[in-house]
Amino acid sequence: MDEVVAMKAKIVNEPVRLGCFVQNYDWGRIGEDSKVASLFSLNSGLEIEPSKPYAEIWMGTHPSGPSFVVENGELDGGSSGFVSKTLKSWISENPSVLGDKVVKKWGNNLPFLFKELKDVLHDVPEIIDLVGNAEADEVLHINEQYGEKKIKTILRSIFTQLMTVSENAISEAVFKMKRRLNIEKKVRYLTDKEQLVLRLEKQYPSDIGVMSAFFLNYVKLNPGEALYLGANEPHAYISGECIECMATSDNVVRAGLTPKYRDVQTLCSMLTYKQGSPGILHGFLLNPYTKRYLPPFDEFEVDHCIFPQGTSAILPVAQGPSLFLVTAGEGTMQTSTGLFGEMISEGSVLFVPANTEIMVTTIEGMQLYRAGVNSKFLSENQVEEVPFLI
Repeated sequence: MDEVVAMKAKIVNEPVRLGCFVQNYDWGRIGEDSKVASLFSLNSGLEIEPSKPYAEIWMGTHPSGPSFVVENGELDGGSSGFVSKTLKSWISENPSVLGDKVVKKWGNNLPFLFKELKDVLHDVPEIIDLVGNAEADEVLHINEQYGEKKIKTILRSIFTQLMTVSENAISEAVFKMKRRLNIEKKVRYLTDKEQLVLRLEKQYPSDIGVMSAFFLNYVKLNPGEALYLGANEPHAYISGECIECMATSDNVVRAGLTPKYRDVQTLCSMLTYKQGSPGILHGFLLNPYTKRYLPPFDEFEVDHCIFPQGTSAILPVAQGPSLFLVTAGEGTMQTSTGLFGEMISEGSVLFVPANTEIMVTTIEGMQLYRAGVNSKFLSENQVEEVPFLI
């Protein structure tokens, strides 16, 4: 009897396959044009709906899009496609899979959600029309003599005034800006941000988010680069396919470029008004196949693995839980105990418990991503601020 109980305890700490939730936000790509749709279909076994937008796959324990532990591959035709318990409830029954440090700080829950998202404010006449000459002039001529606290007060004031003007005033200002830029592009090259603003206006005409873009950095990530944002820093994901990881929360506040509910006052009051360019991570090699992106937050890190055909590799052992997403290729994943060994391929998502050694062997060249608790926190127990990696 004791031997059977011990064996069951070992099995609980083996990886489990997950069925994931898809978000059909309006801004997602339609049908088969979406990589998200393709991965979701492979993960769930459900067909892609050709007229439906597919925006994000969520992997984790977030209540708005929970993952499920797949048992025997059963399907029910629902939004997730799987008949099983949620990953959150499974973890609650088996908290040891998180590791002691994770449980101590965050309880029986994943602290991260995994998903498949120094500029200068130029002289923009339309913004002056909206908030007034004096206020705009003060922002446009900010310099270091003010001090950081004074600068943040000025930015908060001007941004709040901009975001709370009447719809008629916004509509008129956006129209003037569009007309001016269309005239100017005949005699000069528009900046990247100006071109972006014209693109935004086509999708969201008369939207305040079009004008607020002039207050934000314009960042274009190259392949292999990652962007990280701290808590209460605004962002707008514009285009492209990406992997995203964030601290698990349900406190997104929106104010523009969306059909969803907007809470402008809350947004304006909570922002940090931090200046300068966002942090760009280029990653560092752990081994010939794995590059790690390590932001300054306890909650998460992301590994990107590229394995050539016919490769066998042992992945670095994590002291906390991990989520794996296969985005290309095919092969096998197995543990050093020999109790787990399964085929994995594009669309496969797995939860791997803390302190589990994983070996991947490829049949075709494979690409996969791993999200896990920040390894610096796990090894050094440092406390940092919350949030975001794209």
